[in-house]
Amino acid sequence: MIKAIIKINLILIFLLLISNWDYAYNPPNTLTSTTKIIILGSGNPNPDPNHQGCSVAIVVNETPYIIDFGPGLIRQSAAMTPKYGGSIKGLEAENIKTAFLTHLHSDHTTGYPDLIFTPWTMGRKEPLEVYGPKGIKDMTKHILDAYKEDIRYRTEGIEPSNKTGWQVNAHEFEEGVIYTDKNIKVEAFLVEHGTMENAYGFRFTTPDKIIVLSGDTRPCEKLIKYSARADVLIHEVYSQAGFEKRTGDWKKYHKQHHTSTIELGEIASKAKPKLVILYHILYWGSTEQQLLDEIKTKYEGNVVVGKDLGVY
Repeated sequence: MIKAIIKINLILIFLLLISNWDYAYNPPNTLTSTTKIIILGSGNPNPDPNHQGCSVAIVVNETPYIIDFGPGLIRQSAAMTPKYGGSIKGLEAENIKTAFLTHLHSDHTTGYPDLIFTPWTMGRKEPLEVYGPKGIKDMTKHILDAYKEDIRYRTEGIEPSNKTGWQVNAHEFEEGVIYTDKNIKVEAFLVEHGTMENAYGFRFTTPDKIIVLSGDTRPCEKLIKYSARADVLIHEVYSQAGFEKRTGDWKKYHKQHHTSTIELGEIASKAKPKLVILYHILYWGSTEQQLLDEIKTKYEGNVVVGKDLGVY
């Protein structure tokens, strides 16, 4: 009798475990809003008014982390805040305190003064913490020198202001883990952007997501390695059809510096991320659907065209 009861109890426990298996290994997603990706700018060096300069924000528990400083990034981030009709309070200018740079090309850095000074004038008291490749310290020093009269007037004049928020702590990194805090771990890895020695991609690990951002790169093995089974791969791209119309000198340049839709499809088929977001997009006359169709010839997974101010 006792053995029968024990057997029945074991069966009941087993059935209970089976019925709760999905919950145990796929619990209700209470962290859906923990990590957000915001494409502040999906553009490139071309001054396209519909696609702002290259910049991405990752917001974790309302703490923002900026990647690349294309023109317009602070106004783009402001557009996402409640003051201007958005819903992401973490992107209020005074909250922007930490930023990462993939490489020193101008289309990724012309918004750097904006990143330094606008949040300060809006109330940021802490120095900006910036992590970039070799050269970021010199760039920072020269920007601060260029704006020394503005800094002097705002700190010594009658304008209400704090004396510290204009300062920048610039950190130069090499490959490896370059930053950690309670929200995020950031790993940098070298990519292949022509002959530029210090061009990087990033892998971000948050409480609920693994996000890889390519930076500017042609296809390379390190990017595939770091992107393997990531939740999100944010990758630059150019249209293969548009590429075919370029002149020979531009074809040579783009082949060595960037990634085509066909090549990105091949990368995604190897790395198998859950979602691919296109950014730093060179359309060259192609439509969004044409980009997706080109990628689809090599990859059937989930791919979206990154939209300025899109939240993912």
